[in-house]
Amino acid sequence: MFILYAIPLGLAAGWLLGGRLQGLADVRFRFAPLAVIALAIQVVLFSPLSDGLPTETGRAIYVVSTAVVLAVVLANMRLAGVPIIVVGAAANLAAIIANGGAMPASPTALAALGGEIGPHTNSVAPAHPVLEPLTDLFATPAWLPFANIFSVGDVLIGAGVAVALAASMRKPGRP
Repeated sequence: MFILYAIPLGLAAGWLLGGRLQGLADVRFRFAPLAVIALAIQVVLFSPLSDGLPTETGRAIYVVSTAVVLAVVLANMRLAGVPIIVVGAAANLAAIIANGGAMPASPTALAALGGEIGPHTNSVAPAHPVLEPLTDLFATPAWLPFANIFSVGDVLIGAGVAVALAASMRKPGRP
């Protein structure tokens, strides 16, 4: 959910820098439908629709769908901001793979949001997560809409999305 904050920031930055929304229509994001499908799979995976799915199967599906999104993002490295997204997505995928297909959440971050991991999430709370600096260590304030825990990778993804939006709005030669 961290990315939801990056979108209005990127749009505002693009507008403040003289960009126009029309610039977004000119962006050619390769293999976008594949990324949408992979993300839709994750929405289903972390909803009540996945109840009854064995944990290991769900984790495998999560890793594969996340890898597909990363591959799509890699195919779009030519776009401004996307290299930042790639670093963040790769960091998240590394942490997820290293921890058996789930993203570890720090007890401190969990406590900031009520202390529990819900039944429909990609989070786990192991005592000693692998690649701990890349895991969900931070929490947005509970009073914010969609308050959640997030990682350094999520911050990089959000920053890359904001840069990509602002840059796309400011294409050279646009009045």
